[in-house]
Amino acid sequence: MTGPRAASPGDAATRLPRRAVLGGLGLLGLLAACSPGPDAALPLAAGEPGGFYAEFSALLAGVAAPAGPALRPVVTGGSRDNAVLVARGGAAVGLALTDLVLAARAGAAPFTAPLELRAIGRVYENYLQLAVRADTPFTRLADLADRPVSLGAPGSGAALTGARLLAVSGTRVRARELDLATATASLADGRIDGFLWSGGVPTPAVGELAARRAIRLLPLAEHLPALRARFGTGPYTAAAVPAGAYGAPGPVATVGVANLLVAAPRLPDADAGAVARLLVERAPDLVPASALGTQYLDQPALVDTGDVPLHPGAAAAYRELHG
Repeated sequence: MTGPRAASPGDAATRLPRRAVLGGLGLLGLLAACSPGPDAALPLAAGEPGGFYAEFSALLAGVAAPAGPALRPVVTGGSRDNAVLVARGGAAVGLALTDLVLAARAGAAPFTAPLELRAIGRVYENYLQLAVRADTPFTRLADLADRPVSLGAPGSGAALTGARLLAVSGTRVRARELDLATATASLADGRIDGFLWSGGVPTPAVGELAARRAIRLLPLAEHLPALRARFGTGPYTAAAVPAGAYGAPGPVATVGVANLLVAAPRLPDADAGAVARLLVERAPDLVPASALGTQYLDQPALVDTGDVPLHPGAAAAYRELHG
């Protein structure tokens, strides 16, 4: 399995310095407005190399190139970084988990003030994946109590979801926040006992790890009722990682979190509508060939963004396409 196209020179992916992502002062200088000149590409806040965000962003940029508006994937830490970038003008559109977007709009932790975000569409389901080495005795989350576990990269949505998961389960771990490449390497050599990842199935970097070191995913579905009771029924659903993913003999029951493509309200309606049309008209070209999980690139699911309102331009495009 190959690495993500978004990280290759041919995809023109850009990595933003972390200070620019989180500091805020450098963000506004990255874009004078969300719609640049006719020869410029709109920055698309993607995610970490090796993840589904990177793969999806590369595919979306690829289909956008001939049709417009041109999109330029930007490598980031994940959902939290993306929400900040989009809201503050550092990116025109970005990918983020629904629970993270709802927290951003409410100004709830890890945010200190509300961020104005709108949905272009619900693009696919993320699966919470808690990986351990197959030669360890761990079979459930509670077994990792007091063990070193990565909850996701700083700036990722997985870190938020992981913190919530630990809170409702009552499990205390020696939490780390590692990017996906570091987390997979650390699990392989025993520096950590598990890592949490939220993404599509199979995630390329996790698949690459499983090809050289046997891993096991721990079931997380038992914690779904507590997550929904404490944080709302909207963001979290029952999901199953399919049999065969990462060598698993059977499906693994876990928690699903819908993934949204978001924009700020100031994104021009024409640009938002053009991106929404791509999601509908080029849907078959936007699912990575390796994907085993359920994808949501169809009209009913695209507009099912829950408590996150659609951008007016996207809503108008969907009405024109399907009434």
